[in-house]
Amino acid sequence: MLKATGIKKAYGNLPILKGVDFEVEKGEIVSIIGASGAGKSTLLHILGTLDKPDEGAVILNGTKINQLNGELLSVFRNKNIGFVFQFHHLLPEFTAMENICIPAFIAKVSKKQAEIRAMELLELLGLRDRADHKPNQLSGGEQQRIAVARALINNPAIILADEPSGNLDSANANSLHEFFITLRDNFKQTFVIVTHNENLAKISDRVVTMKDGLII
Repeated sequence: MLKATGIKKAYGNLPILKGVDFEVEKGEIVSIIGASGAGKSTLLHILGTLDKPDEGAVILNGTKINQLNGELLSVFRNKNIGFVFQFHHLLPEFTAMENICIPAFIAKVSKKQAEIRAMELLELLGLRDRADHKPNQLSGGEQQRIAVARALINNPAIILADEPSGNLDSANANSLHEFFITLRDNFKQTFVIVTHNENLAKISDRVVTMKDGLII
């Protein structure tokens, strides 16, 4: 489903990625581990079109995504890629429901359809009664689950997650990890996850280790 070949990236004279080849199958949870500075987040950002490689190609479901620009790139990213970061980045003035719906509104989905889909996700996450709560009324674990629902609203081909449980206590982290497994098992959802969490790495289908800008 996702294939990256010969990915190189440098910032100034500092090489970060030195020729990375990486593949992911549909319905697979792949964890990327390695020391800080190994290039994990840079690779994830390139896979997610948030950054461009200096060399190499990224293909998602047959589309060469690193060749897309401007509006085409924005539309493709919005429809095909969901992001979850260590910090939830919810907008404080909006409710949980409204935060989840934002990517759907960007994709020009009707308000009614977006809210139906958002409520389905809230139900799945056990947060139906939190739909009208604003982020400051939610626990840290609840806020991160809302961020996951937002990533899922457009039924993306792939979820890219950068330390998704890094800001959570162990109970909330385990709950989030179990939800990822449920999504894979029930919906064939695909994940690429950068993590330092050993438990998350253990339950992944595959673990990729990076060192000094290369997959080892």
